[in-house]
Amino acid sequence: MELLHIIFQNILSPAILFFALGIASGFLKSDLEVPDSISRYLSIYLMMAIGLKGGVAISNTHEFTPQIIAAIGAGFAISLLLPFLSYGILRLTTNLDKPTAASVAAHYGSISMVTFATATAFLKSHEIAYAGYVVAILALMEAPAILSGLFIAHKAAPETRKHKKEEKKLSREIFTNGAILLLFGAFLIGWITGQPGMDKVSGFLDAPFQGILCLFLLDMGLLVAKNLHHLKSFTWPLALFGIYMPMIGASIGLALSWLIGLDVGTGTLLTVLCGSASYIAVPAAMRLALPEAKAAIYVPMSLAITFPFNVTLGIPLYFSIASQLLSH
Repeated sequence: MELLHIIFQNILSPAILFFALGIASGFLKSDLEVPDSISRYLSIYLMMAIGLKGGVAISNTHEFTPQIIAAIGAGFAISLLLPFLSYGILRLTTNLDKPTAASVAAHYGSISMVTFATATAFLKSHEIAYAGYVVAILALMEAPAILSGLFIAHKAAPETRKHKKEEKKLSREIFTNGAILLLFGAFLIGWITGQPGMDKVSGFLDAPFQGILCLFLLDMGLLVAKNLHHLKSFTWPLALFGIYMPMIGASIGLALSWLIGLDVGTGTLLTVLCGSASYIAVPAAMRLALPEAKAAIYVPMSLAITFPFNVTLGIPLYFSIASQLLSH
């Protein structure tokens, strides 16, 4: 009953209701839209706010304990290894071609920034604290999954190795990615300036966060609605993968959080990261380095199936289990 209450509370939160409004507007063929320039601004705002808050929290941490190092290492390892598990499951349960299966697998080893932002807002609404270093884990979990997905594709389908020029370009883009640079940069600024620095910008980066997240999720709802028509061609095993694979990743994240001894808030966020799927960075990378893979499969899987599941049901589910498992 407590889990149902938490899920009900989450679904009736303003952010999730704006997300539902966006989907409904898409279904109704409304002319409601968020201009691309505004959408980009909202993304930049969320990354700045999350990065800065994480850095400020780290500035209050006096030493890097073995627990912190273990948590960061766990996040990196999961991002690197989860695509291999995802690929194996896809090959067993679906008839996807090898390049597309490898591409989908990379999505489920990477992370979703907006799912993470929604989870931090959820924790704040329940007055649950979390460690700032989890932002560093967020930034580190993007690239390894991309590299693993390409490695799987090249091993399983050698003909995909012909895009050497594109992969060199991709390697540069991974390490100069604007989102990662902004997230890390804001993280370092928060770390350097500490709470006094945060106090100077709190009126911009703290107080409006919930409202900006509502607007961004409205935009995400509209984007999800645009991709739903792709699901008509999905097989049931493929559609179900978009639901159970996040829960498998989340279960691994929960188990590692318990082994490391993380608190409820930090463990919940690590679990959310392990259970999310990229729909921005990885699709862009796969289009560049693995054009044989079908974007009409991997984009709607992560965006129109896994993302709505996580922000409505997944986050409260992971939090509820973490509350039972990680309470000390």
